Amino acid sequence: MIHIIITSYKEPKSTLKAVQTFLNQLLQAQSPSIKPKTSLKSKNRKTPKDSISLTIPQNQKDFKITVVDPFPEVESFLKRNIRSPLVEFFLDPGEGKAYALNLLMQEQSTGNKEDIFIFTDGDVYCSSNTIEEISKAFKEEKIGCVTAKPVAIDSRNTKYGFWAHVLFKGIHKVRTSLSKQKKFFECSGYLFAIRQGVIYDFPHKASEDSIIPYLFWKKGYRIKYLPNVEVYVKNPGNWKDWLAQKVRNVKGHENLSKIAKDMPRTKSFTNEIIWGGLFALKQPKNLRELNWLIQLYFARLYLYFQAFKEIKRGRRYGDAWRGEAITESTKMFD
Repeated sequence: MIHIIITSYKEPKSTLKAVQTFLNQLLQAQSPSIKPKTSLKSKNRKTPKDSISLTIPQNQKDFKITVVDPFPEVESFLKRNIRSPLVEFFLDPGEGKAYALNLLMQEQSTGNKEDIFIFTDGDVYCSSNTIEEISKAFKEEKIGCVTAKPVAIDSRNTKYGFWAHVLFKGIHKVRTSLSKQKKFFECSGYLFAIRQGVIYDFPHKASEDSIIPYLFWKKGYRIKYLPNVEVYVKNPGNWKDWLAQKVRNVKGHENLSKIAKDMPRTKSFTNEIIWGGLFALKQPKNLRELNWLIQLYFARLYLYFQAFKEIKRGRRYGDAWRGEAITESTKMFD
């Protein structure tokens, strides 16, 4: 059983695209000659008026997709546009992403270690080899978690797009190295998968892409990076959204120092300096990009300052974060 859980927050068109990419993989597996439907376009392009529907063979009993969203209108939109018994909707009770994931893991885990949970977001979509490559990775019994390679769809010709490309390239370098050495590293929250029947919950007050791999690591499992599995991400396009997203991420990872004191840290201010400082200097291709890189250095310093200031004032990472800092510029289609 492969159970894909897609968490979203009022992003119906983007979530439809996320669901569609997984369903298309089943179509291709059964009938390679069939070309999958891909009717949605980015919100920066003209979107077709016709609704999008997709029907697939209904004998895929070992496959399920659950969309988690706190807005019933998202369920209505998906039901109008996808006719498949493999897709179900779970109304998020509004207590946050981690709370909803805990509920689903406890209620719907099969308990079979050969089964897989795949976690992804409604505002991203994945490459066509995702299910196949993740399934292959879990054939190795010691693998507990696998994670994909985030790919920025933003233009490198803009400042925030350049920042995204540099940061993602640095993350790719670190994960590739640690995975080859069979060392611990944190997963990408955009797309990662775990073996079922090992853990059934995790602490709410930490980033799930960090604490879940740690729990598997403590039980003797390895984490594996799959650079050939890509997850396509639209990053923040302005300062307000960029800072809000990054500060929240830092706060979530800093909470780990209290929850998992012995956890090897791969995402931290110190590691950014050690692993990323010199690496980033090699990325600019012209003077304009060099100027953007210098701005990125100062932006990263400021976001850590802002995050630690909020932590000191008691504004720590919390599970009920949805809606508090919505980053509109990261929405791909809505």
